[in-house]
Amino acid sequence: MKYIISGGGTGGHIFPAVSIANALREADPNCEILFVGALGRMEMERVPQAGYKIIGLPVKGFDRSRPWKNIRVMIDLIRSMIQARKIVRDFRPDVGIGVGGYASGAAMKVAAKMGVPILLQEQNGFAGVTNKLLKDDAKKICVAYEGMERFFPKDKIILTGNPVRQNLTSGTKEEAIKYFNEEFDVNFTTEKKTLLIIGGSLGARTINQSIIAHLNELIQSGIQVIWQTGKNYFADCQTALEEYNSKFKIQNSKFICTDFVSQMPLAYALADLVISRAGASSISELCLLGKPSILVPSPNVAEDHQTHNAMALVKKDAAVLVKDADAKDALIATALPLIKDDKQLESLHKNILKLSLPDSAKHIAQEVMKLAKK
Repeated sequence: MKYIISGGGTGGHIFPAVSIANALREADPNCEILFVGALGRMEMERVPQAGYKIIGLPVKGFDRSRPWKNIRVMIDLIRSMIQARKIVRDFRPDVGIGVGGYASGAAMKVAAKMGVPILLQEQNGFAGVTNKLLKDDAKKICVAYEGMERFFPKDKIILTGNPVRQNLTSGTKEEAIKYFNEEFDVNFTTEKKTLLIIGGSLGARTINQSIIAHLNELIQSGIQVIWQTGKNYFADCQTALEEYNSKFKIQNSKFICTDFVSQMPLAYALADLVISRAGASSISELCLLGKPSILVPSPNVAEDHQTHNAMALVKKDAAVLVKDADAKDALIATALPLIKDDKQLESLHKNILKLSLPDSAKHIAQEVMKLAKK
């Protein structure tokens, strides 16, 4: 069997795409998989790192603030559809899988017109533009949230959840303590509560500013902190922490500030509470692991996806929401009482675990193979 997987632009699209490819390869080691992405976007680097071939299209997103620039965008879209037609004709896929993003729109539209059955995977609680445009071409649409009939035909929807990174559940608290103490020269223990702060690989300005503004309260609280700043903000965050330590002449043995946590399974294993953006992949990981969390949706994403994602949990008492605009004042003021409230932490843990949909990638792969056999 041959499969084309198309989409990308962000980790939220790429992680599920690679997970689906891995599940297909595990079920059928002899299958052939080809990715189609957008030139210059993250997938052109990440997909080959995962061991898959990818072809890039010159497609770009529409510029809503400067409409005159869209003439070039339309030319690139036409070029992309011509190239996509050649890719489909040469590769002859049995099924096309669209995960959202610019490239997915061009590749899946062409594939459907050429008679290839299409399956879409929608990560968010508010459907993306590309998948909404492709809904009539798709045979099946795999979603992560209930109530997606607002966007897609009910008879096509399958609730599968979002695939997450492999090996996320590996690691114990003891292993995590050993790793972080050795790697970051701290003195973490299993007796202290641990707060994990993550804002994505690039970082989240508002979350980082909120931490900097309340370093004193965090440090004086006595909890352990793992603060992943993202590479864009690491220098400023590290400087702020060093200035605090110098001012009060202390050596922080319970506070880690780093641009990137390479061992996320261990960070999750140690965390009693997580502060995070509300991207689809992040929420799926938190659900799978049953982690109590405070979600700070990014205001800078299309159609306010992250707020919709977060509210799906908040409405079921499975997470706490702090708005981005309120974060500087409210985030740490919310986090510190919560992390010390064992009863509320346990309630959040139980409620978010109910929303977990494990083995999502395998379920999606099964649906793909059913289409291929038809």
